[in-house]
Amino acid sequence: MNAIEIKDAKKQYKEFLLDHVGFVLPQGAILGLVGENGAGKSTTIKLIMNAIERDGGTIRVLGVDNTSPAFQSVKEDIGVVLDEAYFPEVLTAKQVGVVMKNTYKRWDGETYKRYLQLLDLPTNLIFRDFSRGMKMKLAIAVALSHQPKLLILDEATSGLDPMVRDEILTLFNDFTRDEEHSILLSSHIVSDLEKVCDYIAFLHQGKLVLCEEKDRLLEEYAIVKTTQSAIDQLPKEAMISSKSSPYGTEALVRKALLPRGMQTEFTTLENIILFLAKRGERA
Repeated sequence: MNAIEIKDAKKQYKEFLLDHVGFVLPQGAILGLVGENGAGKSTTIKLIMNAIERDGGTIRVLGVDNTSPAFQSVKEDIGVVLDEAYFPEVLTAKQVGVVMKNTYKRWDGETYKRYLQLLDLPTNLIFRDFSRGMKMKLAIAVALSHQPKLLILDEATSGLDPMVRDEILTLFNDFTRDEEHSILLSSHIVSDLEKVCDYIAFLHQGKLVLCEEKDRLLEEYAIVKTTQSAIDQLPKEAMISSKSSPYGTEALVRKALLPRGMQTEFTTLENIILFLAKRGERA
C-alpha cells in the first residue's frame, strides 16, 4: 500500500492554480516536496488533509479516499506539523501531553516523555516562553507520540538553526526504520531533503516539474563547465538549462545523452532544482 496517492489534483484560486499535480509516496519512504515560496506546497498538503476542497483529481491517504467518511478515522494515523506550532501559550509541555491524551485514541504518554527528554524540552516552562526551535520540537514530539503511520510536515525545519535541524532530521530517519511508517516533508531547504529523502517531488508555479527517486536524480544529472560555444554543440536532448558568467558557462545536463568522454562534475540536488526552475519546464 502507498501512503499517499495523488492523481491530477487541481485547486484554483483567484491568482494561483495548482495544476493537475500527481505523485505517489510509497509506504516506508520519505518524500521531499520542494519548491519556492508560493509554488503550491502548502496547498497540496491542505488538499491531502482535505482541509480545502479540491477542484479536480483524486487523493488517497493510507489506502482511503480523503473525501470519504472513512478518512476521519484515518486521521488518527497521521501526524501533522505545520510551519508554526500552535498550542495554548499558558500550557507547559507536560500539560500539552494531558490535552493530547484526551485528543488521540492511541496517545502514548511514555513515548511523549521520551521525546521530551530526547529533544531536551523543559516540562514546566509555558509555551509562550519557548524559542522557535523548542516550539517546533514540541510539535514534532506530539506528532510522533500517538503512534502515527504517516507524518506530514510543512516547512517544519524552516527558520531553525543547523544543529536543531540535524537533530530533527535524525528523528525522521529513525521513524521510517519501521517499514509501515512514511513521511511527506515539505521544505525549501533542499540540503535537508537531500540528507533524508528517498523521493523528491518538485513544484514550480503550481505545476509538478518532477517526482523521482533522489538517488536516480543525482545519478542522471551532472554539471558541465565549459565555453558557450562548446555548450552550443551539445545534443539538445542532453541540455536542461545553462547560465553564463565572465568565467564561462555552466550547464545542467543528462549524463547518458552526452558525447562519450565528455568531462562532467557531480551536482547536488539543490543545483538540479535551481536549473530546472530556471528552465521552467517539466523534466
